[in-house]
Amino acid sequence: MASALMQRGQSLPVPVGNLESYIHAIHSIPVLDAEQEHKLAVSLHRDNDLEAARKLILHNLRFVVKVARGYNGYGLPLSDLVQEGNVGLMKAVKRFDPEMNVRLISFAVHWIRAEIHEFILRNWKIVKVATTKAQRKLFFNLRSSKTRLGWLSNDQAEEVAQDLGVSKADVLEMEQRMGAQDVSFDLSPDQEDDEQAYSPSHYLAAESADPAEALEAEEWETYTRDRFQSALASLDARSQDILASRWLTEDKATLQDLADKYQVSAERIRQLENAAVKKLRGAMEVVA
Repeated sequence: MASALMQRGQSLPVPVGNLESYIHAIHSIPVLDAEQEHKLAVSLHRDNDLEAARKLILHNLRFVVKVARGYNGYGLPLSDLVQEGNVGLMKAVKRFDPEMNVRLISFAVHWIRAEIHEFILRNWKIVKVATTKAQRKLFFNLRSSKTRLGWLSNDQAEEVAQDLGVSKADVLEMEQRMGAQDVSFDLSPDQEDDEQAYSPSHYLAAESADPAEALEAEEWETYTRDRFQSALASLDARSQDILASRWLTEDKATLQDLADKYQVSAERIRQLENAAVKKLRGAMEVVA
């Protein structure tokens, strides 16, 4: 699908160069509502509409960044994690069935995570050994060249370097790598009471946490807040002030406070408040 989009000149943003600029760019793309998303998904599923696929991808790129941020603890570049997550999003869009009666991100998050997991497994090691030809040569020969279990002396490092035809710096670097220890995923029993101790289990993404639920909750909160602001703006100025004074501030005004302000009775303020709440509810239902 991605290659087809590129062939038609419909390029997608990719996280290269300034990652913050990329993130800013994708956050300027609005989130689709359920009806818009369903319409595009139907068009893609029924007619293989690549333009619909492009829009579904573009309007969900922000979610990939949020999922990718959960894997910062592996020490890999966020831009790489985002790029792999975008691949998962494209695969999910291709397989998404609009009749499943779920939002795309709920379906796609598992594909996004799968691609990121695969990338981490391919690239992340606590100790990377033998990544170049010279290092591979050292890896297989250094141990047999050492005369003792401890660290090589300066003279020994020079001798090994000459024998293997590499630099002394390469010898010392490989010795350090071979002498390093893997880090346990969890703390050992004698470290559990140490407040300063930590392990990968403290900062790697939790498998029990479903990003889809967090993302949908955040988007729903934003959507609800926007609906409320729109509905509040539809009221007259006095009604807005009454509701704001009574419910939207820490130091809430009493009915009598507002009665004195508007030179009416407290009962009249109560009536205006009830009418404003009713109008507000009605306005939110229309917006919804």
